Parts: sequence; structure tokens; C-alpha cells
Amino acid sequence: MDFTPKFLATAIGSMPHTDPERALDVVLHALSDAPIWPQLPKRGLAEQMEAQYTQGMPRAVLDQVKRRVYFDTAGDTSEELATFYETYVLAMDPDEGNGDCQALAIGPDYAAGLHALQARLKATGRTFPYLKVHTTGPVSFALAVTDENKRAIYYNDEFRDVATKALAMKCRWQIQTFQPFADKIICFLDEPMLSAFGSSTYVSVTRADIVGMISEVVQAVHADGGLAGMHCCGNTEWSIPVDAGVDIVNLDAFEFGETIALYPAAVNQLFDRHGALAWGLVPSSAKVRDCDAQQLVALFERLADKLAAAGVDRTRIVQQAMVTSACGTGSLELADAELIFARIAEVGAALRAKYGF
Repeated sequence: MDFTPKFLATAIGSMPHTDPERALDVVLHALSDAPIWPQLPKRGLAEQMEAQYTQGMPRAVLDQVKRRVYFDTAGDTSEELATFYETYVLAMDPDEGNGDCQALAIGPDYAAGLHALQARLKATGRTFPYLKVHTTGPVSFALAVTDENKRAIYYNDEFRDVATKALAMKCRWQIQTFQPFADKIICFLDEPMLSAFGSSTYVSVTRADIVGMISEVVQAVHADGGLAGMHCCGNTEWSIPVDAGVDIVNLDAFEFGETIALYPAAVNQLFDRHGALAWGLVPSSAKVRDCDAQQLVALFERLADKLAAAGVDRTRIVQQAMVTSACGTGSLELADAELIFARIAEVGAALRAKYGF
């Protein structure tokens, strides 16, 4: 892998818009080298973070009345699970699979922004150096989505495995969908639940299982030539995504940036394989109103200094840096979200100019 991003700017997926075309205007104006497809959770239940990826998963239920998504695990599930695994093997078997993940496609009712971006790029013929797609990570998905009795499917071995494999297929389908429009596809796994790893709430969630689940999806991303990233919007054990084989580790650098300096060995391991740190320098809140680009450049400099002092070569920190928002903007006011996208572009440009990239 030859990936030297030099402050490549991109964003986390969610936006507060309900009009996908307006959201795309914001994205394409701000992120000229690595646009995203906008996740639009305010459009309805089907576009919520976990529900968005349930289409095609066996026994998944979207309850519009109670506004919840769950898996109906009652009774005999063997037929549905057998059908799913047959579909999975046909597509994903490393030796005999055909690679076709259309069976786990994300339809327009679940991702209006994805289909709007695809349609616009087809119409304009525009292409990019990078294009970023995204999926709820398997750990956060399995801990957030429950069965009919409101027990997280993480604790159901069968359905946890199904969810992990289905998400892997959805990553590959997205990469295949957007490959005509970019030199390289970046696929992020959004793992907010990892900020609670080690807490009493998830005492039975093991590090080995987390690494294994994420690694399985990362391998699927790599199978189609994509770059795999992992985003966590809180503090976590940053060696986990590195051990899982991700290419890009994305952290909320605005609130938790100093925590990465606790893991110099993991960062060096990431850089040794030409991976990157995506610094979420731009706050994903109303705080963005009080932060200009130069302040956020200065924040990066302070954090880079701390990481260098911990034993990571500063030249590599700079060369292997990306710029993002701290998290998604889906819950914000439109004006704040659009300011965040503008600020991402400004910070990326300012850092590239400072270092002569």
C-alpha cells in the first residue's frame, strides 16, 4: 500500500440535511479530493445509523411504529440463516466467490445520499483521487441493535456473525459501486461504542472478539482494493484498530487528541505499513463557531509535538496525516454543519500550505 495523504481532507458521514442534493452541494464544494456520500438520518428511521445497513440481513425488522430496529431471533431461524450463508459464500469465498455483493446492496430508501452521489457522478463524469464510503462498524452495530427481547445481538453468536459478514458485504458493494469515480476508495467503519470498551457496561466484550470482528470487515475492504479506516468519536484503546489491520485511524482530535500519544508503538506500527492518522481537528458541534482555521492548525501542531515526544517521527506524523471533523454532523443545525465542512477544507488547505504540500 502506497498511501501518503499529506492532510487529505474528508469527513464523517452524517449530515442534518433532508435534501440529498443540497447535502451533496456542500460535500462536493468542501471535499474536492475525497468526498463522501452523505448519511441523512433526519429523513427517517431507515437512514438511522444502524438501521441504514440492515437491508438484506436475515430476520431484521424495522418497526416504524416503535421507531426501532431489531432482529427477530424467535423460533426456527435455520432456513433464513442458511440462505444468507449461501449468498455470502457465493460472493465472498476467497477461492471460489464471484465478488458480487449486490445481494446486500443499500437501496435508495435506506441511503438517499449514496444514490444521489452516484447519480450525480454518472451525470457529470466527475472523478476524484479518493472517495469515502462508510458503514457502521460490526462491534457498534452488534452492541446497539438488539433482538426482540432487547438483548444486544453481540451476545447471540449466530446473529453477531451474520451482522459482521453482512456489513463486510455492504462495504464491498459500496466500494464496487463507486470505483468508477475515484482512483481509490476509502471505507470507514464507524465504531462509537469502542469509547466504552473496558467499562463495566461491556465487561464481557473481549478485546480479541473486537479485533476479530473489525479485522473480518477490513479484509473485505482490502479484497476490492479499498483503504479501510476506523472512526471512534471518543477515547478508546487506539492499538485495537491497528491490530485489526486498518489503514486509517480516525480520532476526535479536538476533544481527545492527546490520547493518541499514549500509543506510540501502535502508531509506529500503523505508519510502518503506510497507514495514516485522520485527525478530527474540526469540532462537530456549535464550538466550530469559535474556532478559525489557524486555531485548529495550532491544535494539530501541539498534538503532533506530543506524539513526536512519545517516540513517533514527526515527519511521518505530518506526511501520514488526514484532516476530518471530530464526528458526524447529523444532529446539528444546518448552518453549523455547513460551517464544519467549510472549516475542514480550510484546515486541510492551511496545513498543506504550511508544509509545502
